[in-house]
Amino acid sequence: MMNEKIIAVAGPTASGKSALALMLCEKYDCELISLDSMQIYRGMDIGTAKPTKDEQARVRHHMIDICDPSENFSAAEFCKAAHEVILGTRARGKRALLCGGTGLYLSSILGNLDFGEVNTDDDYRRTLAALAEQRGSGCLYEMLREIDPEAAEKIHENNVRRVIRALEIYKTTGLTKTEWDKQAAEKNNPYESVIIALDYRERAVLYNRINERVDAMIEQGLEDEVASLIAGGYLGEDTTAGQAIGYKEMRECITGKISLEEAVEQIKLGTRRYAKRQLTWLRRMDGINWLYPDECKTQEELFERATDIIDNNL
Repeated sequence: MMNEKIIAVAGPTASGKSALALMLCEKYDCELISLDSMQIYRGMDIGTAKPTKDEQARVRHHMIDICDPSENFSAAEFCKAAHEVILGTRARGKRALLCGGTGLYLSSILGNLDFGEVNTDDDYRRTLAALAEQRGSGCLYEMLREIDPEAAEKIHENNVRRVIRALEIYKTTGLTKTEWDKQAAEKNNPYESVIIALDYRERAVLYNRINERVDAMIEQGLEDEVASLIAGGYLGEDTTAGQAIGYKEMRECITGKISLEEAVEQIKLGTRRYAKRQLTWLRRMDGINWLYPDECKTQEELFERATDIIDNNL
């Protein structure tokens, strides 16, 4: 029976994790499971840096293009589907490689977080939703900052659904979301894994990569992609996809609220801030093997360092 340890490649957006993951998949005969909360949506290709058709032809990918942007797909639903994919991958005699920047998904799959163990309170949810409607999303966000500043750091103020969920966890359990996540992560992990995460010694190098990626997305037609999604009724302001970095700003540009130049700068700023939150999440996880691409002269050197870590841990 093959060694079934899972390989995971994590890191902030534009860090180069996808390119490294493809090389590792080919070496270790893996199928790639995307851990990107926006690549799950059909039609959101350019703004999510979704793997190209050629890349998907090189390695079998999973958890990409599984729902429409008009749908809200929860972390619990994602993890349930990902677990089923992992079982299928193993049944085919392949190894699973997780790759993506959504730290919640990585923690949930490898830490076996049980999203079903917290009771819901529909009345409380409705009360909070009404409060947000009357006084704005910032009101709920400040409530969360008061009780759980760590969770507030990870959740965008405009993501009212997640803010409400964090407040609901506190009301129904007496634990902050941060405390609840920590306790859940201390349970036995369902899989053995080797986790590699990318970061840059020089933050300016990562930020420059982010800026260049955003410029490339604009050149590739991000504005047209967003316009097409809006025309199809797929990118409402009340959807998770509608709040995605790149899509929210470009929608405001298309509807005349801001200029294209303002949209581009806001996307770059929002992405840099998101990268910072991604790194903060990963640094709180145990068992991370950090690699720094700006310490490597070539992609091959980064690949060799990664394989050394994996070979020593499989």
